Amino acid sequence: MIVAFSVTPVGTASPSVADDVAEAVRVVRASGLPNRTDAMFTEVEGEWDDVMSVVKGAVDAVLQRCERVSLVLKADVRPGVTGALDAKVAAIEERLA
Repeated sequence: MIVAFSVTPVGTASPSVADDVAEAVRVVRASGLPNRTDAMFTEVEGEWDDVMSVVKGAVDAVLQRCERVSLVLKADVRPGVTGALDAKVAAIEERLA
């Protein structure tokens, strides 16, 4: 599966959430699962339990820095498929070439 998710701290005094979000991304990168982060979401690919554990860890990391977290999650559940994180992007780029 691929999960695209966004973790946002709620109730912080700072206008920037970059430090808090960096802690979530640190958890994702330490997981060893294929992942990428862009301006709006972090995507992670793997088996259901592994991916959901990483999402929970990312949320928990942000909760260490604030009292409340907003989580947005979108999932593409396709058992048995691997490498889709890159393959989906490559398919679009191929069609654009």
